[in-house]
Amino acid sequence: MARLPTIPLTVAGVAKHELDSQAGPASPPVTESTAFDAASLAQGASYRGAYVHVPFCRHKCHYCDFYSFVDTENRAQSYVERLEVELKTSLEFIAGPLETVFVGGGTPTMLGADLLRRMLSSIRAVLPIGSDAEWSVEANPETVDEAVADALAQSGVRRVSLGAQSFNPRLLKALERDHDPASVARAVGLLRRAGVPQVNLDLIFAIPGSTIGDWESDLCRALEIAPDHLSAYGLVYEPNTPLAVKLRKGAVTRLPEDDEAEQYEFVVETLAKCGYERYEISNWSLPGNHCRHNVLYWENADWWGFGPSAASHGNGVRWRNIPRLATWLERGPFAPVEEIESLGMDGSAGECFMLGLRMMAGIPLERVSQLLRSGKRARSRVQSIANFTADGLLIEQDGHLRLTDRGLTIADIVLSALI
Repeated sequence: MARLPTIPLTVAGVAKHELDSQAGPASPPVTESTAFDAASLAQGASYRGAYVHVPFCRHKCHYCDFYSFVDTENRAQSYVERLEVELKTSLEFIAGPLETVFVGGGTPTMLGADLLRRMLSSIRAVLPIGSDAEWSVEANPETVDEAVADALAQSGVRRVSLGAQSFNPRLLKALERDHDPASVARAVGLLRRAGVPQVNLDLIFAIPGSTIGDWESDLCRALEIAPDHLSAYGLVYEPNTPLAVKLRKGAVTRLPEDDEAEQYEFVVETLAKCGYERYEISNWSLPGNHCRHNVLYWENADWWGFGPSAASHGNGVRWRNIPRLATWLERGPFAPVEEIESLGMDGSAGECFMLGLRMMAGIPLERVSQLLRSGKRARSRVQSIANFTADGLLIEQDGHLRLTDRGLTIADIVLSALI
């Protein structure tokens, strides 16, 4: 699902560059701050979504900067029990009804059918979730069996996002992914038979050593499965990940920019021909299947994050739970918090531009006007918007400010100027 690497606190709720193992880095400094302190600063927030972070993985891929690890201490049950406490203690701040619930990781389906069912039941029983809320859970193909698929469907999950990444064994090896490409279609079949109505596939392009032919084949294989939603991301060399270290040492070679652009243009053209609507820079869906939780992030709405490393946003205040399972398990009942940041007027406006312009629809002009009324950067943003409009990178259309097709190809330049 949505990855927004330019945001200081990763929007999907996960901390960067942490490994939870005996050989991993030292625990971050423990402060006295908790989610209670952060939420108190965010008085008046109206939380529309909940994110739950499950940090367990079967294997840690070298490109991944999300907080995840291979747990050698069998702490899955302890995690679920601690999560249940955190859910209950946060209720005083969450009025609801929540529009979305997203369970990500890591690999939530690593919990297994029984613990997964218990966790989802606890979330439903405790949180004030709307009757038409979107429920999403991330999964890796190799962790989906019939029991897990049934647990997801019977718990009311409406969307499962599968990390396929590639169908080419050579490219999966380059990513350090260890699943069999055939497991993707098998997992999708199990989920559909169990009654999960929407299935997402995540793909990665611009993998070292890949060709346009490889990417065409990957996209063709994905479309044969007919996902309801498809995310396609260019490989990012996040700082301090093992992959970034290998890049600096010359052990891997980044795909040339022209080749990456060719692969991106191919997915844009192909999915349009196949009836998929592009609603965000890297996300497409069949009509009516946009991921509402993703949209909530891009609208810079308020959400509450549960679990170690989960990030939250409320009324211009952001905070992140401690990215260390052992510390999170020991302290409570509110989650211990590593960072609390009040964005202020300029910071909030910058994030609204950076997030909202990622969407194809853009930002309503009335909202643009509100964002430009005050703040130290208001004048420079007005000038930047005027310049980008004159250069054909931004356009006012249908009551919105949005990126043009040419602007989308260099979106990072436009967005960075408006943050």
